[in-house]
Amino acid sequence: MAKMVLSQHVSRPLPSLPVQPKPTHLIPTLRLNLCRPFHPLALRRHRTLTRVSAPLSHVTVDEGEHEGGKKTQVRNLGFNGEIGFDPGAAPPFGLGEIRAAIPKHCWVKDPWRSMGYVFRDVAVVVALAAGAAYLKSWFVWPLYWVAQGTMFWALFVLGHDCGHGSFSNNPKLNSVAGHFLHSSILVPYHGWRISHRTHHQNHGHVEKDESWHPLPKRIYKNLDNLTKKIRFTVPFPMFAFPFYLWNRSPGKKGSHFHPDSDLFVTNEKNDVITSTICWSAMAALLAGLTYVMGPVQMLKLYFIPYWIFVMWLDLVTYLHHHGHEEKLPWYRGKEWSYLRGGLTTLDRDYGWINNIHHDIGTHVIHHLFPQIPHYNLIEATKAAKPVLDKYYREPQKSGPMPFHLFGDLTRSMKNDHYVKDTGDVLYYQTDPQLLGGSWKKSS
Repeated sequence: MAKMVLSQHVSRPLPSLPVQPKPTHLIPTLRLNLCRPFHPLALRRHRTLTRVSAPLSHVTVDEGEHEGGKKTQVRNLGFNGEIGFDPGAAPPFGLGEIRAAIPKHCWVKDPWRSMGYVFRDVAVVVALAAGAAYLKSWFVWPLYWVAQGTMFWALFVLGHDCGHGSFSNNPKLNSVAGHFLHSSILVPYHGWRISHRTHHQNHGHVEKDESWHPLPKRIYKNLDNLTKKIRFTVPFPMFAFPFYLWNRSPGKKGSHFHPDSDLFVTNEKNDVITSTICWSAMAALLAGLTYVMGPVQMLKLYFIPYWIFVMWLDLVTYLHHHGHEEKLPWYRGKEWSYLRGGLTTLDRDYGWINNIHHDIGTHVIHHLFPQIPHYNLIEATKAAKPVLDKYYREPQKSGPMPFHLFGDLTRSMKNDHYVKDTGDVLYYQTDPQLLGGSWKKSS
């Protein structure tokens, strides 16, 4: 169609047109500026419109019958009546170009520095518990719960680095440190490590992604009413992680604790068994401490901070892939690639918490190159941004505490419910019945 438009306009002089207001209804063809060089990317972005199952954030396309034939309505939400940036279009750069922009020293892993963070965080955890137990003040306990739950989350992030191999180049050190860190907060290290690897390898893929991926409509509409309400009503999704470890997400089977789960292949079974044994040992230790110290004291010292940690984990991991002010694409089929899936992830600013949880909010480069140590992610991101251009979305600056993120969370929960069953470039759809409080199944 673009060629036809060009041939029609180039073959005759351009007429002078009176100034008219911006059109708000039919735009039958792709608008081209003939005063600037034509770039093939425009055609590629135009063709992408035919493959998406939901409107782009800047452009909406509606089809219907008009005067006996099909009409196409394009509502332009960009500036100056021009089609805006399409986040679902294939980027004009490759993974190698991003890699080349990152300084070589950003890839270097320092095991002594990594262990230094472990010693720091463990020391803080012990000091907080000792101080709270000594003071025994109901004024102190709530402050302790928030602080200790945040430190449990910091321990998880270090174990997460062990799972990626960004902690050190020594697999044995990574495994020992990872088991110590994750078992202490009731996470099966290898079971989670393997499923998280699956998440990174398939990020942005509707069916194959493992973490906080959208539900296809066929699965969503078969959820019972209670599950829908819990899944999309804050704060209930922020307590999902332990249940995910046992049962995974709707539409998927298996457990992070069972070696025969669909998550694992044959040569990973011994690793899963090892991690399950370590998890069980920690559970037994906690049971023993509960018997000796009493359930109330253990609730205050460990179990309430544990649930604060779970809320941190679910909040951060959800907002890495949801809650942007513009709709971001998900993929399936031939449209998915490792690069395009990774580019839909988001960086987040957590204010004072950035250093405490080891810059886990610097997430785009981490998702593309999980081998980079967390302490080099900020520099690597800064170097890569000129290549990423509009595919990188600057995070909103946070105050000392990231309270602004709760607005992003609630907005996403209200609007991001499912994706269509067909199409290879997809955007979240909203269930108006759920939004309006109806407990009926989606049509």
